[in-house]
Amino acid sequence: MKKDPAVREQEMEAGRQRQEQIRELLRAFGKATKQRLFKDRKAFLTELRDLDRARGVRLSAPELKAVLAAIGERDETAEICRDRDGQPEPDAELSDAETVPLKESIEEYFKRDVLPHVPDAWIDHGKTRVGYEIPLNRHFYCYEPPRPLETIEGEIKELEEEIVKLLKEVTA
Repeated sequence: MKKDPAVREQEMEAGRQRQEQIRELLRAFGKATKQRLFKDRKAFLTELRDLDRARGVRLSAPELKAVLAAIGERDETAEICRDRDGQPEPDAELSDAETVPLKESIEEYFKRDVLPHVPDAWIDHGKTRVGYEIPLNRHFYCYEPPRPLETIEGEIKELEEEIVKLLKEVTA
């Protein structure tokens, strides 16, 4: 439903005020931490939360996620990010999928073809799917060579002549 323009303007103004509140929090955070480089996400979030609560800003989960996305970056030397249970979080940028032959064990394939190249890889069994791939192109595609250029050029010339003839009929 369309909102009343006055209500929409109020919401936009509230959003702008919230953005400025978050910017001010981040400026204060930079000053309080003396622009320190954080290599541990948990330590960063803990210090940000402390300042957040002290200032009464109360960042929501989506806002925290946006802040992390905006000012965080990948660092191979940083601490591993962990979930609430202390398990390492998978990095979506590093995830990969493999097609394993149906008659072969996933674990054997993993040990033989994946671990030698990525020693710290693991299998997310929650995303494992069993099925068949039917490559239709491989089984049914028949190659047809393109027509000779002379044939195509002749067809284009015929079409051009037809267009000119039609234009003469319209303009005459």
